[in-house]
Amino acid sequence: MSTDIATNPYKADFPLLASHPELAFLDSAATAQRPAAVLDAQRSFYETMNANPLRGLYQLSVDATQAIEDARAKVARFMGATDPAEVVFTRNASESLNLIAKTLGPTVLHEGDEVCISIMEHHSNLIPWQQVCRAAGARLVYLRPDERGVITDEEIANKIGPRTRIVSVTHVSNVLGVENPVRAIADAAHAQGATVIADAAQSLPHVHVDVRALGVDALAFSGHKLGGPMGIGGLWGTRELLESLPPFLTGGEMIDSVTEDDAVWAPIPEKFEAGTQDAAGIYATGAAIDYICEHGRDELEARERELAACLCEQLQALPFIQIVGPADPRAHVGAVSFNVEGIHPHDVSSLLDTKDVAIRAGHHCAQPLLTWMGIESCCRASVAFYNDRADIDKLVDGLKFVWEVFHG
Repeated sequence: MSTDIATNPYKADFPLLASHPELAFLDSAATAQRPAAVLDAQRSFYETMNANPLRGLYQLSVDATQAIEDARAKVARFMGATDPAEVVFTRNASESLNLIAKTLGPTVLHEGDEVCISIMEHHSNLIPWQQVCRAAGARLVYLRPDERGVITDEEIANKIGPRTRIVSVTHVSNVLGVENPVRAIADAAHAQGATVIADAAQSLPHVHVDVRALGVDALAFSGHKLGGPMGIGGLWGTRELLESLPPFLTGGEMIDSVTEDDAVWAPIPEKFEAGTQDAAGIYATGAAIDYICEHGRDELEARERELAACLCEQLQALPFIQIVGPADPRAHVGAVSFNVEGIHPHDVSSLLDTKDVAIRAGHHCAQPLLTWMGIESCCRASVAFYNDRADIDKLVDGLKFVWEVFHG
């Protein structure tokens, strides 16, 4: 292997993993573990600059405001955006996708129009579009992958047409682990005058994301999957798009002025950040980005790709395992889904837990995808750079144990 996944220089930086060396944590697609630097940053905010951002002229409030803006600039650089004001902080990627759906949809959709998504979307990038289509009398159209998990050029041409007004697709599937051809999809959509949104919740932590290179108009992400705190996410959008949209939530700090009869909205990004933000969480998300950048994004990405390929190869070597998704181990970004022949995924996960192996089991908030594939649920093991070969070996041993429990 080109990258040494047998050694692990990272686990010591993660207090939960360091204090539980017996644990093989293989559910980073759901949430990442946090390095000590992130936990320290969150505590440091409350200890050294705890004040309400934007609202005070005293030094603590100024410091809190600056902490948010510094984190905003880090997020922008991390995803290749040139203007930090194009980054809006939300609670999570789900809120970001709801924000764009509920503000963009009523602005551009009319009866007979189409919104195009993929069948592999997380419910967070599916249900909001169902709702806005229903309200507008528009139609929801699904891109479907081939047997390799690939959305082909032919499929894109067949599904994105003159009635398409919005295209919203996941960059990386949280079930199949495949990276979708977002640039090709964006180019086809823009040729029809459509707006393009990417759900980067599963890609930003694992692959180099550049919003300009992707060619999208907006992109949603989650901070907690990057190693930041829970309850923080964001939406990047072009200035032109964000300025054209109405606010999603209203209240404090998102206004420029208010009279008894009307209000004037603040400029972006404040227009979309009503109320007191989780300033400590935002500051700590900046620390998570610092940690990733300090250790080298390319090095971490290469390690994760090697881990994912090894994970898939080891699962494929077990005769009672069926991979859900591409057969090519190198086609998986972070996650590998699978089923154990004849054994319910919930039983698999519960038994693995007795062996200190943590995986996900269920429909993974992607029920239409699983229904289309003819299954109700599956197991999912997902890796991050703080995993190593020993974690994968422990999963394999655990699966052999599960098989023995049911088959003697």
